[in-house]
Amino acid sequence: MKIVIIGIGTIGLTILNNLSTKTHNVTIIDYNKEKVERYIEKYDIQGVVGNGASIDIQREAGVQNADVIITLSNSDELNVFASLVAKKLGGKYTIARVRNPQYRDQIIEMKDELGISMIVNPEQDTANEIFNMINLPEIATVEKFAGGRALLVEIVAEKGCKLIGETLISLGKKLKTKVLICAIQRGNEAIIPSGNLEICEGDRIHFTSDANSLRDFLSEINIVKSPLKNIMILGGNKIGYYLADKLSDKKYNIKLIESNKATAEELAEVLPNVTIINGNGTQHDLLIEEGIEAMDAFIAITNIDEENMIVSMFANKMKVRKTITQIKSENLYGMLSELGIANNVSPKNIVADRIISYIRALENSVGSNILTLYRLVNNRVEALEFLAKRQDDIYNKPLRELKIKNNCLIACIIRENKVIIPDGNTSIELGDNVIVVTTHKNFDDLTDVFE
Repeated sequence: MKIVIIGIGTIGLTILNNLSTKTHNVTIIDYNKEKVERYIEKYDIQGVVGNGASIDIQREAGVQNADVIITLSNSDELNVFASLVAKKLGGKYTIARVRNPQYRDQIIEMKDELGISMIVNPEQDTANEIFNMINLPEIATVEKFAGGRALLVEIVAEKGCKLIGETLISLGKKLKTKVLICAIQRGNEAIIPSGNLEICEGDRIHFTSDANSLRDFLSEINIVKSPLKNIMILGGNKIGYYLADKLSDKKYNIKLIESNKATAEELAEVLPNVTIINGNGTQHDLLIEEGIEAMDAFIAITNIDEENMIVSMFANKMKVRKTITQIKSENLYGMLSELGIANNVSPKNIVADRIISYIRALENSVGSNILTLYRLVNNRVEALEFLAKRQDDIYNKPLRELKIKNNCLIACIIRENKVIIPDGNTSIELGDNVIVVTTHKNFDDLTDVFE
């Protein structure tokens, strides 16, 4: 596929790091000549220096022949206009970043008229991710396959979890609810587990489950928790606004701390059901005064990673049940588990994952069999949903008779709306949706999984 990226900031760079430039023809457009030249050399791609909304610059970049145009500049208006130009030139699919809350509803309403295929908003997408983490307090993340019938769930093996000390083989004999543990993050290590792997306290465990069985499994392993009610948010930026607005609709008790007085006053006007505190949320006395020890959840989403980490550690010390921390710098990820920071979000990764998943899904119409893609364990593991749509000799044979590549796992099969957690006797049939978890990158077809 030919892909043009307009504006190479942190999200654009994350997409470049996760796109295969061997299988895609990628061109970047940016004002910064030095940046363009550096990435051309590093990623073996093409680049054009200039205004991404200019019709001449877009023509030079080959937008008229592009399959996907992604507009990621710092200006919402430029992104929308650049998408219009790209569509006029003949570009097939356009993805635009639009961040301003004032534009949100009207852009979504005008999406089809503007010819924009997909709109991403890093702050709103991050707020949605945090909302899901609060709404399901036992779960770190949950992703959906096959229209939500099958789930890929991440939990943390905290003290008291009945998985700790067990191997996958022993769990298979003890558990009544059938799930398949398909990936484990232990510290900075990504593991596709074998049957003899023993689960340790602190492991981040990814498993596939039938949506109807999830609550039973969580109860069986002793990690069902009562709902969260009292929420404290540190940071009145766009993420804070979107999150507080969504939570307030669900009758949560919310306190939001914002250091900038003008911003705090503006938030107080637009969020009448939220208690807005103007103050420095990194100050010990303020947090104690506002009752951090009585909170069910604490969310640190300031624009400074180090502040978020330190205050989250303090919230953990105050025995807050669930702490969620925004981390932008990938250099800090390796420290998080050591510091007791179990739940973290990264806006650039959330948006990049959405865009890459969209691109991989588009490939389905031009030869790839991928329906859905998610990235796990700091982007080192992929969970892919394939459609078994072409007859092959891997079908109708027990999985134990097939040679599956190392670091690959058949995690789930969906057949005629039935979710199957596979074992060695399970076979793949034509028409199945098959979920594969692997550390390999750039698989395009189900057959890539097998030797």
